[in-house]
Amino acid sequence: MTDTLRKPVLVTGGAGYIGSHAVLALLDAGWPVAVVDNLVTGFRFAVPEGVAFYEGDIEDGELMARIFKEQNTAAIMHFAGSVVVPESVSDPLKYYHNNTAKSRSLIDAAVKAGVGHFIFSSTAATYGVPDVETVTEDTPQKPINPYGWSKLMTEQMLGDVAAAHPMNFGALRYFNVAGADPQARSGQSTAGATHLIKVAIEAALGKREAVSVFGTDFDTHDGTGVRDYIHVSDLAAAHVLTLEALMDQPKRSLTMNAGYGRGFSVLEVLDAVDRITNNPITRQLEGRRAGDPASLISDPSLIRATVPWQPQYEALDLIIEHALAWERKLTDLRQE
Repeated sequence: MTDTLRKPVLVTGGAGYIGSHAVLALLDAGWPVAVVDNLVTGFRFAVPEGVAFYEGDIEDGELMARIFKEQNTAAIMHFAGSVVVPESVSDPLKYYHNNTAKSRSLIDAAVKAGVGHFIFSSTAATYGVPDVETVTEDTPQKPINPYGWSKLMTEQMLGDVAAAHPMNFGALRYFNVAGADPQARSGQSTAGATHLIKVAIEAALGKREAVSVFGTDFDTHDGTGVRDYIHVSDLAAAHVLTLEALMDQPKRSLTMNAGYGRGFSVLEVLDAVDRITNNPITRQLEGRRAGDPASLISDPSLIRATVPWQPQYEALDLIIEHALAWERKLTDLRQE
């Protein structure tokens, strides 16, 4: 895509973990970028200097209309929302509000403003507990928690809106996102995060006493759950390529898995963190959590066949090394 076709993109939740990496990927590729974030879970320092920043909520229709007009927004990358699965079970209305109702408000404002392209941060949680080890886009979607349902409802809305209005969309269903920007410009900064690699690194650096291992009797090679970990910068690159595909074919929408197609067990991840940090982690063996599948691995055939996505950071050690470098930098930032 030539520079003349790179139109302004608004990133919602661009001060958060994945959103901030999408901003970096867009900037690195020469796209004009603006960010809107209410900073409830995002961080102002995560937005690079020179990027237009609006502190506010995507539910505010007047604000969104003003942003679209001021920025001449052509496309939206939508990351704003809540992401903690157990919290969605204990507080489902929060998730249906933040992830579904607010997305509906954002889509409505986008349609009214004539925004033509919409990329949505979806999740493998829409599949629930699939009865296959390798998940394709055609695997039945049967969420087992409000988080997964809230995302699936938004996918449905986008499909219906794209059929009724001149807008196309891309929905990327993420597997287990991890790592940090290789240049340590951004990373996972949320206190109390639940991502395994983040938690393990915090434990290795003395920020946690131990790491809980939920389930040691799964039908896997070592008894612990196996997951498909994807580097956040590779995921951000997939968003940019999806945006280009939407602009190249404005009547086509895309729903694709975002993963590598290979998995690592909980113990393999912890062993790798032990090795890289040279500081063995205390492991607390606990029972399974309700609804955890033994293995959840993506089939990335569709995304690889649809866009020229060439992951650069697939090695588990590299994902951990980048996350570790960011965690050390984050410690320094918080001490300043």
